[in-house]
Amino acid sequence: MSDPHDPRHNPAWQAARQWQARARQARPQGLLGTLKLLLIWLLFGVMMIVALVLGLVFLLLGWALMPLLRYRLKKRMEQMRADQAEDIGSGFHYRETRYRETRGADGSYREQQVLEGDYVVKGDEARGDDPAQREPRRD
Repeated sequence: MSDPHDPRHNPAWQAARQWQARARQARPQGLLGTLKLLLIWLLFGVMMIVALVLGLVFLLLGWALMPLLRYRLKKRMEQMRADQAEDIGSGFHYRETRYRETRGADGSYREQQVLEGDYVVKGDEARGDDPAQREPRRD
């Protein structure tokens, strides 16, 4: 009688034995096979080192450029706040300036067009309903 716990009847053990047999057949035979295997491992190691060095370079470059990016964003926010403060103080007269930047094929900025516009809210002027000239309410 056969034992059900015998490794020879277990499908996983049989598959493992087949893999071992295939691995033995695929082993490098002789000096040429050994050199080929060594060359593959060396090539893999060199690729891993190159990838590590490139990763470190990009990481350090990102860290180095962070203060420059922060400075540019800070300047842009200051400009936006200054523009907004100008617009608030102007009452019903609004002036808008927009800049359109176009990029060339190489990614550099080619030209800068300035688009300006003015408008006045005429409904309030026509009725004489200027908030600056209105008298305060008395309740």
